[in-house]
Amino acid sequence: MRKTITRVGRGTWGGPAGVRARRRRRDEQGITTAEYAVGTAAGAGLAGLLYKMLTGGFGDNLLKTLFKHVLELLGIG
Repeated sequence: MRKTITRVGRGTWGGPAGVRARRRRRDEQGITTAEYAVGTAAGAGLAGLLYKMLTGGFGDNLLKTLFKHVLELLGIG
């Protein structure tokens, strides 16, 4: 006859430690969604700022200077 041993305690989902772990895991589920929302909003804001900067006169001068510098480094320009 085989005897089965069930481990209860730290690192498992059984017993009081498991109940606390499940509760903690359930409480933190919304945090991930909030972090994604903040990251998405920050990314959209940065993209909007870059778009505004690069479509104006500043963007033209920046790109021309950047390409000129790169070509000089390569010895082409």
